Amino acid sequence: MTVPLAGLRVIELSSYVASPLGGVTLAQLGADVIRVDPLGGGADRQRWPLAPNGESLYWAGLNQGKRSVAVDLRSAEGAALVADLVAASGPDGGIVLTNARPRPGLSPADLRRRRPDLIHVQLHGTRDGGTAVDYTVNAACGFADLTGPEDRTGPVNHVLPAWDVATGLYLAVGLLAAERQRRRTGEGACLTVALEDVALATAGNLGYLAEAQLRDDPRGRIGNQVYGDFGRDFRTADGVRIMVLVLTPRHWRDLLAATGTGAVVAALEDALGADFTRAADRYRHRDVLAGLFGAWIEARKCDEVQSVLRPTSVLWSRYRTFAELARGSTLSRHPLFGPLTQPGVGGYLAPGPPLVLDGRQAGPSPAPELGAHTGEVLAELLPSARVEELRARGVIGG
Repeated sequence: MTVPLAGLRVIELSSYVASPLGGVTLAQLGADVIRVDPLGGGADRQRWPLAPNGESLYWAGLNQGKRSVAVDLRSAEGAALVADLVAASGPDGGIVLTNARPRPGLSPADLRRRRPDLIHVQLHGTRDGGTAVDYTVNAACGFADLTGPEDRTGPVNHVLPAWDVATGLYLAVGLLAAERQRRRTGEGACLTVALEDVALATAGNLGYLAEAQLRDDPRGRIGNQVYGDFGRDFRTADGVRIMVLVLTPRHWRDLLAATGTGAVVAALEDALGADFTRAADRYRHRDVLAGLFGAWIEARKCDEVQSVLRPTSVLWSRYRTFAELARGSTLSRHPLFGPLTQPGVGGYLAPGPPLVLDGRQAGPSPAPELGAHTGEVLAELLPSARVEELRARGVIGG
């Protein structure tokens, strides 16, 4: 299938989640993303989760479709090779994506002298260039204080590295914006994105920080309930946990019709002086409504609840584990997933890009073995004898 970023070349010097995710997003859209690692791999080379044989599934997922070059980045000769790759990468190249601290010869100023139209995209932990990761940023931006059961004291971390994911996508979008500007003006750009800024911007864009500034009653924990409307988890008669919520008047009408509770709810509205077509009233009286709908759900098995709610607009889902997703038929039937043979790991179902272009879904691509493309990439710059001499001296790997 035609890929929109075909021909674009990005040199990636990165590790962990956000920067590699930015790179894999570009690679899935057709860019030639060349990940450059130190000999032996970066700090994230064996990051969990691991395959049974000890290979990193994290590495495989975040480096799909890239090419891998291994270089002794501590040596001036190795750094010069990477600078050469950036400088000689053609009119659609000259692009660097990194979260690494600049090395001599690889700083934006150094590279711009070699490549005046350089696009350099740098990830920082904090705005001033300080170190931060998803776990520390999440602790600092307020979300951990709202996560967890209502009766819990102390912060609760969540499993999803949400700020890494959001930042990785910002890196990709920012890089493409800079590349579009270069096409229009011929000028490069040095773009920086801070992980902490992404978290703070998100908290601000969602209204959480404005609410804290403007209201005297701080928001508290509400467990699995939805803030500002009616939604929460319930247990069915056969012990299955499901999430049910409404966000619009249509959702609310359908929930009443499906559960046959319209008359009871009308009586509750009269008794409480409430209008449950309004989200604020549904939220204010959420415990009363939870008792009503909880009784209906708890009297039925999950399959029956599903058969009643599925034809309606009501938002609901059963809770599933990763194991249930992996061992059931969900992945094998989902067009996002396809069979993948990952070098060093074996075969499993993996996702392609979640963007569907002109109705077509691209399949997954394996991640490279560390340094697998070193010779191939450097052969564009150097004679084969020179490449072999560099390998023999330990300047490059692969």
